[in-house]
Amino acid sequence: MLAPLAVTHQHAREGERFGVDVKAVRSGEEIGGRGIYVTNYDRLDKFDVSRFGGVILDESSVIKNFNGKTTRRLIEAFAQTPFRLCCTATPAPNDHTELGAHAEFLGVMRREEMLPIWFINDTADTGTWRIKNHARANFWSWVASWARCVSRPSDIGFADDGYALPDLVVSHHEVAADRMVDPGSERDGQSRLFRIPDTSATSIHKEKRLTIEGRARLVAGILAREPDEPWIVWVDTDYEADAVMAVLPDAIEVRGSMPPEEKESRLVRFSEGRARIIVTKSSIAGFGLNWQHCARQCFAGVSFSYEAFYQAVRRSWRFGQMRPVHVHVVCADTERAIWPVVERKAGDHGAMKREMVAAMRRAIKAETARKLYQPEHEARLPAWIAA
Repeated sequence: MLAPLAVTHQHAREGERFGVDVKAVRSGEEIGGRGIYVTNYDRLDKFDVSRFGGVILDESSVIKNFNGKTTRRLIEAFAQTPFRLCCTATPAPNDHTELGAHAEFLGVMRREEMLPIWFINDTADTGTWRIKNHARANFWSWVASWARCVSRPSDIGFADDGYALPDLVVSHHEVAADRMVDPGSERDGQSRLFRIPDTSATSIHKEKRLTIEGRARLVAGILAREPDEPWIVWVDTDYEADAVMAVLPDAIEVRGSMPPEEKESRLVRFSEGRARIIVTKSSIAGFGLNWQHCARQCFAGVSFSYEAFYQAVRRSWRFGQMRPVHVHVVCADTERAIWPVVERKAGDHGAMKREMVAAMRRAIKAETARKLYQPEHEARLPAWIAA
């Protein structure tokens, strides 16, 4: 099993709860006989994968980027592995074509074959593929032939008792940006009186750097209101982490530049309740970790990534959480244009799940109908017919 950092030992602990022996390993030298082994993605090259009869990708959205180095390496490494399983809540966070990477990893169909069958190149946006309208139902039926989407037990015919999530309360907080700072100039060289914020995906960080001190102070104020609660503070960049850590001296930080052992140690400290406040990025700790002991989160800023927001929130708002989860989103008033993009992507994700569940139920219903008809009775023809 391949999983994100720190989730490996979590799987081992969860295995103990269910009486399953799961060994967290760092290299192929630790592999014994038959068994279940888990390691993190970064250590794949330390194993001879031909020794394994099956593989599970935990948080498999890691392969959503079809041309990414990690995706190509995983597809090639496990092409001959008999049993393959991918598990993720966000298989295609940006567009449906990302499902092609999962289909290819699982040996169902190559992405190059999938695209011309169900998709058309969007002439209004070069390089973008969209599902052909007449092929939409057929596409999801195909996906349902090799994938299952389960948000609750009722999606596969069981009762939802015990699986109702508590309330999720998302609160937005704005910092007033000083637009007289770094106003810039017009194309003709004339100085501007006020700054015109550029919140495009390529220029957003220039604006974020100008507002981070105010956002960090607001984050500290929010956390101070509930001093006994465990808190997760999400940041997007190192400069945001620096500003937040400066106003939260009691927090621990997990940063990408730290050695893997140090990152894992700090994540475990928070998981076990030995640290009350953790500051980190969703790219580091936003996938797979079970942090139901924490019902308070604060985003020091927002980005255009719906997947990052969704997965980060789900560290707390997940089955096993017994309290309402409060999520605070802090941004500058010059960054208002970002949140509607996140909400639009959330709507797209919800629509994808609904289409997938509907196709899955059709597939299950059809399979059940086939199983109900079992021609096992041997009928005898009357003599007058047989004659």
